[in-house]
Amino acid sequence: MDPHILVVEDEDALSTLLQYNLEKEGYHVSVAGDGEEALMLAEESVPDLVLVDWMLPKLSGIEVCRRLRNRSETRNVPIIMLTARGEEADRIRGLDTGADDYVVKPFSMTELSARIRAVMRRIRPGLAEDKVSYGDIIIDRVAHRVRRGGQEIHLGPTEFRLLDYLIQHPGRVFSREQLLDAVWGSDVYVEVRTVDVHIGRLRKALNLAGETDPIRTVRSAGYSLDLQ
Repeated sequence: MDPHILVVEDEDALSTLLQYNLEKEGYHVSVAGDGEEALMLAEESVPDLVLVDWMLPKLSGIEVCRRLRNRSETRNVPIIMLTARGEEADRIRGLDTGADDYVVKPFSMTELSARIRAVMRRIRPGLAEDKVSYGDIIIDRVAHRVRRGGQEIHLGPTEFRLLDYLIQHPGRVFSREQLLDAVWGSDVYVEVRTVDVHIGRLRKALNLAGETDPIRTVRSAGYSLDLQ
């Protein structure tokens, strides 16, 4: 059964975005728009992890966290707090109340997904299997392996990170600059054309047996993982 994540967020646009992206990664997602609804849903079906906003109607995220920790059924459920409050005192208060991690808004889905996986590996090792697929391509992040059409594909660490990022956003076109920031990091200076070199290596590895090239080049725009 897919791991169950309870998203507690009163901003409709953000809760929809979270639900869409988490379901795409293979999670079963429930959504609550306020603190009272969150506690009710958690009582009806105990989640494997809770994402809870600090500022909520009816009951704050801090209070939701405290009450979940006081219930025997949800005492050990991992909780990640989402908030725009980034001060150290607020982080400490959230963690002291029982949150296992703390993510400050605005955040990227890539970062949040990594935090979710890290918390689950630490607290619920049985839920830590981490695979994502697109078409006949499968990435196993835990084993650090890639398979296509049942055949193992050998990638270098940079090509692995590049494919991992692209496979999270199939069909979306990324510029070279966006890929540099996402894969190499914004604090590292790398020539933009370095992206072309690694895309070429990734293409060669994925197409060894003459399969359809899954990487689309969009002139003057960038690259996309697209099997359509």
